[in-house]
Amino acid sequence: MPALIWLAGAGLLALAETASGDLFLLMLAGGALGGAGAAALGAPIWLQGIVFAIVSIVLVLGVRPLAKSRLLAGTGAHTNVDALTGREAEITGAISGAPGLVTIGGDEWTARALVPGEEFAVGEHVWIHEIDGATAIVAKKYV
Repeated sequence: MPALIWLAGAGLLALAETASGDLFLLMLAGGALGGAGAAALGAPIWLQGIVFAIVSIVLVLGVRPLAKSRLLAGTGAHTNVDALTGREAEITGAISGAPGLVTIGGDEWTARALVPGEEFAVGEHVWIHEIDGATAIVAKKYV
């Protein structure tokens, strides 16, 4: 009976993974399968829990990073700050010699001009040339 509970848990975790897409719940489902295997071999509940934890940790720390990189490889998908390059932003704090502020997709960033001395007024729309640390490097938006 405990093996069936572990299997049901693994199935629910795998099903929930379809909503998250982060591969974390899928790794926990693998751990639950390990717990089911231990239960099928007659292990006590505490040992089943230990097997679940060990298998889950190995999968999350060892397999998940490799699987995620394989999934993203060749897709051209940009993540984190790489995804901001080339996007449009709105100036929310004037840039005039000193850094100002821009809003990128609802988030506010410190910004400075790509061309030294170039100035941008509040409300102007610019392009994100690159992200340098926590600062957006912006350039004029040419239509």
